[in-house]
Amino acid sequence: MFDDTGGHEPERRDIEKRWDDPPEIRRATRYTVWVLAVALVSAALLGLWAYLGRSNCTDATAPVCGTADRYLLAIVPAAVLMLGGLGAFGETYAVWKRGGTWPAWQGAGWALFLLMLVCAALGAGVLAT
Repeated sequence: MFDDTGGHEPERRDIEKRWDDPPEIRRATRYTVWVLAVALVSAALLGLWAYLGRSNCTDATAPVCGTADRYLLAIVPAAVLMLGGLGAFGETYAVWKRGGTWPAWQGAGWALFLLMLVCAALGAGVLAT
């Protein structure tokens, strides 16, 4: 914990609050944007697939009327965000073990988990109707 001069070890940067590491912050931001893009693209593709497969329910007023389509549209984007958040937390631990700047990855994980909760809440509303 302490070196010979009585000071703290240099690898304990998380206590010092000097987290200025632009490359690591950019890497965490890029990861978050990619996970968000995958979730949005999966939602768009599932929505398009459900809309184009409406031939069995042409009299329905909702754009997505199939039960399986509704479940997939409600669950898949939230699952992508959850897996992305877990990946960010895994990277948080890996960066911490290397002695790097880990708070950017932890922030990315919490942001993705928050978006997952919002997406899951919206999906639960769709499934309830």
